[in-house]
Amino acid sequence: MRAIPILALALALAGCGAAAPRTTSLRMAGKPGDASVTVDERYLGALAYVASKGVALPPGKHRITVEKTGFFPWDRLVEAHEGDPPIQLQVSLVQIPD
Repeated sequence: MRAIPILALALALAGCGAAAPRTTSLRMAGKPGDASVTVDERYLGALAYVASKGVALPPGKHRITVEKTGFFPWDRLVEAHEGDPPIQLQVSLVQIPD
């Protein structure tokens, strides 16, 4: 009758799927506030909005892009690891000269 406790343990472990990896917080600040922010080619919103809310990044490499017409684009590659402290980015777009 040892099979019953082993079966019960196997069923209990089967119900405990692998936990999703913890995310790392991305915090941004900068100007201009109405510049568009994309992460991995997905539009998130204006820089001011993203700065106020933050972004949860899953583990891995991520491309952060901030763009606005009339300004040079700002682009960074960041790598998030489970359990990392927040990633802080300071953005300052440079206006394209006339």
